Amino acid sequence: MTQIANSNLLEQRRCGLLLHPTSLPGPFGIGDFGPAAFAWLDWLASTGSTLWQVLPLGPTGYGDSPYQSFSSFAGNPLLISPELLIEDGLLDSQDIQELDWPPGAVDFGRLIPYKQHMLGSAADRLLAGAAPSLTGDFERFSGENQAWLDDFARFMAIKASLGGGVWTGWPEELKRRDPSALARVDSEHQPEIARQRAMQFLFYRQWAGLRARAHELGIAIVGDIPIFVAHDSADVWASQQLFALHPGGEPALVAGVPPDYFAPTGQLWGNPLYAWDAHAAQQYTWWIERFRAALSLVDIVRLDHFRGFEAYWEIPADAPTAETGRWVPGPGKAFLEAVRTALGGLPVIAEDLGFITAGVVALRDDFGLPGMKILQFGFGSGPTDPFLPHNYPVRCVVYTGTHDNDTVVGWYQTAPESERDYCRRYLARDGGEIALEMVRTAWASVASWALAPLQDVLGLGSEARMNFPGKPDGNWTWRFVAGQSTPEGAARLRELAQVYGRIPKVSDAGN
Repeated sequence: MTQIANSNLLEQRRCGLLLHPTSLPGPFGIGDFGPAAFAWLDWLASTGSTLWQVLPLGPTGYGDSPYQSFSSFAGNPLLISPELLIEDGLLDSQDIQELDWPPGAVDFGRLIPYKQHMLGSAADRLLAGAAPSLTGDFERFSGENQAWLDDFARFMAIKASLGGGVWTGWPEELKRRDPSALARVDSEHQPEIARQRAMQFLFYRQWAGLRARAHELGIAIVGDIPIFVAHDSADVWASQQLFALHPGGEPALVAGVPPDYFAPTGQLWGNPLYAWDAHAAQQYTWWIERFRAALSLVDIVRLDHFRGFEAYWEIPADAPTAETGRWVPGPGKAFLEAVRTALGGLPVIAEDLGFITAGVVALRDDFGLPGMKILQFGFGSGPTDPFLPHNYPVRCVVYTGTHDNDTVVGWYQTAPESERDYCRRYLARDGGEIALEMVRTAWASVASWALAPLQDVLGLGSEARMNFPGKPDGNWTWRFVAGQSTPEGAARLRELAQVYGRIPKVSDAGN
């Protein structure tokens, strides 16, 4: 297998696309790691792209958001391919009920019970020895990942047995993780705990095969580490001392951002804040293991809300809005130095968007981390705007937009005319193919890496937006359909990659 050397990835001019695996096409209601994913990689390679950026891959909780996961270490079983399970002898065609899924969207309400039933059957067959060739691999996986896998499996088993409620509503002995209560859980819920372990093995096994194919094609995978974790997660339940909680487990302090022009009362995210003193006392071991887990799946990570490591907005948990918060110093250099020492490097992109201070810039630059530039943001304040390409440093990553933005077409259709006019003049175009011209401008820039959501490459409008921050539901559902990724579209992208020098030489690609 071709290896991707992440130590020098950012020294090479590269381009790629942002697409979460849930957005892949396929017959089972959601994108997965099956044949359509391998076809996607082949098409991606044909565009001259050597980067595939994904969102967090963990099991989703509130709002079906990949940023609200039941675990920072586990994978999302909904991404497991039934077709590959058939190849492994863990399902047969009679196990798969044909349903009429909406084209171009994920219906999570119907999907979750449908796929959980199918995956439970496959897990039970694995545990019963139906695929003997996998038994040794499963045992090795369980041993190597015991540190997080046991608590995650317990967490999910308890949650299922109690109707899915938040862990702070569990019986007191389970909330505080009394050893005798956990022993009873291990005994009474052994079948479901084993099933959860098996599903994690199947997730990791299938993703490893897909990642290996990406590496064969010279494609590096860019992952994502959210700065905060969901309160209702195995992470918080299993390590309560590392979070700012009340004695009963409810958050004492929560995350968000202060009021600004776009949000007059700020944004109240609600994630529990970290007890950073406790993390420091443990030499940031929990975070280091979190990085290791992420980098076992991807080649480099986007570190979400990077400014929160320099200073974060601390909000009392009972506050109705984010207005009453305050800035509190983050773990800063000590944290990043500990991670860099443990990992032997920092394969990280700093998500340095929002209210950025000189201290945030200094922290980013002291560790040589590339920041992010969003091309859509560049046309509102004139030629000195830092998001315009002529102001970029080389060591940065430019995006036409991200999963949190409207598509380029949607942005252009709703932006003030003054921004639209400046955009047209800057691009020297009439706006008729605005998405393609924004991709061209990103690829032409001096930024080391250039990425675009697939929606922008396809020229789609707001109907294809992935996430609308602050909107509680209806996000994360977009999928592309077979036939949208055409040879003609690939050829246009490949021409841009060639013209602007974004196809690394084989000798430079880390083979």
